Amino acid sequence: MLLGFALLYVGAVLFLNGLWLMGKIDDKEIVVINVVSGFITLCVALSSAFGAKADAASIKAAALTLLFTTTYLWVAYNRVVSVDGRGLGWFSLFVAITVVPIAYQGLTTAQSLTDVWLGLCWVVWAVLWFMYFLLLALKRPILQPTALLTLVAGIVTGWIPGFLLLEGKL
Repeated sequence: MLLGFALLYVGAVLFLNGLWLMGKIDDKEIVVINVVSGFITLCVALSSAFGAKADAASIKAAALTLLFTTTYLWVAYNRVVSVDGRGLGWFSLFVAITVVPIAYQGLTTAQSLTDVWLGLCWVVWAVLWFMYFLLLALKRPILQPTALLTLVAGIVTGWIPGFLLLEGKL
């Protein structure tokens, strides 16, 4: 259930960040969803890492979830202090490299359609974080494709599956 809870907000923040990158939401206004999503994923990660049933798998999940948390809080911070995001861009490269083996492992050990979907989500997220590296750290002119992938990733990897998990249909 915690995965559905977190993914619903991952979907919301990615969808809205995509709209923000398209110029549809103001810099200051996007802070709210990034802070809320960062807080929610932080709580889920802490529960996974330090809950009564914490084990190696839940601690790994918490560590990976905190990559999302850090990203969302960093986006919010950058909008509040009005910086260009180069630090977040380099962090995004770190995350992209970190999650490639997670995607590979997920796809090569998948035992169900849900496992395959989750492995593919890690692929999409790795590509998205790499695009943020190119956009923010290297200043490549890829704002529009990054915005579009962010929006679509929010729907496909977060919003819909998060909702379905919460409804018990996935």
